[in-house]
Amino acid sequence: MTMTRPVIRLRVPTPEDAAAWHRVFDDPEVMEFHGGSSHDLPHYEEFTARQRDHAERHGCCFYTLLDASDEVVGFTGAQPWPHDWGPAGEIEIGWRLGRAHWGRGYATAAARTSLERVRAAGIGHVVAMVHERNERSIAVARRLGMREAEHLVTPVSKSPAVCFRLHL
Repeated sequence: MTMTRPVIRLRVPTPEDAAAWHRVFDDPEVMEFHGGSSHDLPHYEEFTARQRDHAERHGCCFYTLLDASDEVVGFTGAQPWPHDWGPAGEIEIGWRLGRAHWGRGYATAAARTSLERVRAAGIGHVVAMVHERNERSIAVARRLGMREAEHLVTPVSKSPAVCFRLHL
């Protein structure tokens, strides 16, 4: 049985999206592979502001992901890799959804739409850094056609990660 592609919409994050991201990501399961604990609202205020800047400067960002009823379910998109280790200087594609929205095809559908926007911005390849135990995100990366390129250990948390690559 084939799953129908869910209806999604991506938008450059608004200042109001900071509170929505804070709400949908305030869940230990959601944050398991992203530091393990929730972030406070000022973190998301800065994060959404940074994404608006990326959209203006690079033509892509981590977009707010909305479902068919315009409910914020998470984010997906691409941004410059924000660290000085790993794929420094490259464009990272990523996704994060609220727990209530897992398993419905949102991440893959939104990531595919994001890749179209990345191509339109003239970006030739992307990377995805995924915790090696994050089976859901590994599955999304593979559905996008990404290939495992290297294994790394994150410098702060010492977590094992896989760097996936995709040439567009």
